[in-house]
Amino acid sequence: MSSTSRAWVVAVTVGAVEALKDQGICRWNYTLRSLHQHAKNHLRSVSQARMLSSQSSAAVWNQLREEKAKQSEESLRTVMYLSCWGPNN
Repeated sequence: MSSTSRAWVVAVTVGAVEALKDQGICRWNYTLRSLHQHAKNHLRSVSQARMLSSQSSAAVWNQLREEKAKQSEESLRTVMYLSCWGPNN
């Protein structure tokens, strides 16, 4: 790209920015900041909810694992009882 065409691109860009300023695009700054802050806060609460969800699912997983261990232990007791005191063939 030649230096003349670069100068034209810069001039057009500066002109476009100045035109947008004149039309009041700067008034959108507060609105955009407000939307950004709202989105940032909302995403933070979503990530916290995910973290809480993962913690609660870990608790459920631990409870299921404990129940399975109890069931396994009870099954072993039954087998031991029957092998010691069950009918002999």
